[in-house]
Amino acid sequence: MMSESTAASSVGPPERRLRTARAGTFAAFALNGFVMGMWIVHIPAIEHRVGITHAVLGWLLLFLGVGAFAGMQVCGALADRFGSRNVVLAGGALCSATVVLPGLADSPWTLAAALLALGFGNGCLDVSMNTQAVQVERGYGRPVMSAFHAVFSVGGVIAALIGARTISWEWRPALTLTGVAVAGVLITLALVPGLLPPESPAPATTSPKTTATPAAAAPKRRTPSQVWALGVLAFMLMLCEGVANDWSVLHLKDVLDAPAATAALAYGGFSTAMTVGRFATDRVVTRFGRVSVVRYGAGLGALGLAVASLSPWVPLALLGWALFGIGLSGCIPQFFTAAGNVDPASSGANVSRVAGMGYVGMLAGPAVIGPLTHLVPLNLTFFLPVAFCAAAACAAGILRPARGAATAPEPARAKA
Repeated sequence: MMSESTAASSVGPPERRLRTARAGTFAAFALNGFVMGMWIVHIPAIEHRVGITHAVLGWLLLFLGVGAFAGMQVCGALADRFGSRNVVLAGGALCSATVVLPGLADSPWTLAAALLALGFGNGCLDVSMNTQAVQVERGYGRPVMSAFHAVFSVGGVIAALIGARTISWEWRPALTLTGVAVAGVLITLALVPGLLPPESPAPATTSPKTTATPAAAAPKRRTPSQVWALGVLAFMLMLCEGVANDWSVLHLKDVLDAPAATAALAYGGFSTAMTVGRFATDRVVTRFGRVSVVRYGAGLGALGLAVASLSPWVPLALLGWALFGIGLSGCIPQFFTAAGNVDPASSGANVSRVAGMGYVGMLAGPAVIGPLTHLVPLNLTFFLPVAFCAAAACAAGILRPARGAATAPEPARAKA
């Protein structure tokens, strides 16, 4: 095993080991989507148990976001120091174990604490599995990141189906979520041994100037400006995704007077298009490159949302929401890949910056659109995310590796 790890630094891990790691990473993404999906489907029952209003729940959900952001920043650095494989173990176990806490909460304060813990576990798993995905993709030498994100969505679909069944059986949330916690911990323990170990930093010792003193290496630990730029793009496009999650159904219902069942198709069409698009994105990236995927994908997203917001007809609006989902589907995974390859030695920290800023954008979407509805109709507020999509399309060139950045190898140069 030691000889395999050493060889991995020069020619990449063996093909069999890569396949095992890829399967394990798929499992981690599916587990994350499943665990968080099971929490989501039980929100109404937990809200009723705690005895709070929708408004109070909205404030309490901020604790989930704060916990996730903190988990991402802490575990990004830990992934660089101890390896993403070890942090996936901790994050997967923590995210799974803490999902039962909201089901046990009996007051707003205990629910706030439960959501803070669950958010922290989710943030740990999120950044560590994305860091492991960057390492796997580097080993394959071709794009595979988007498929991981598609499997996350599949995990959410499975959670919706299982959750609907257990709710119909009138199982208490605490009972169902306890089963999810036990299963999640066991799955984590099973998948982690197959993940890739930390990469060897051997090439960094070749220059006498860079190895003379520890202080000489310190500047390299600063977050590169390219990572912050990627984070800004992630913020903008994940804000757009948050708008679709929270406002697409209300748009059809309140603006176009669609029946509730028909209005639900807006989010259904968007999320389905996102999932299908992510399964197809890796092949598109292989043929046309990451810059083109973000440029034309964000452009298509802007067009789709503009069509949805201006359409007076329900079918055309549904088509617009689906186009919006297709356009956004492949963009965010490219930001994570680019951030992870800016400097492989700081992959976890860089991915955590981009993921954290994107997550803030996801939370900001509903908060930004709500106040704007006091000034203009709901459908016209969507032109803010339209503008963000257009800006991301124009700035897609940020994804290109910086000139002279020897620590940002293109995936195609590796060989499985």
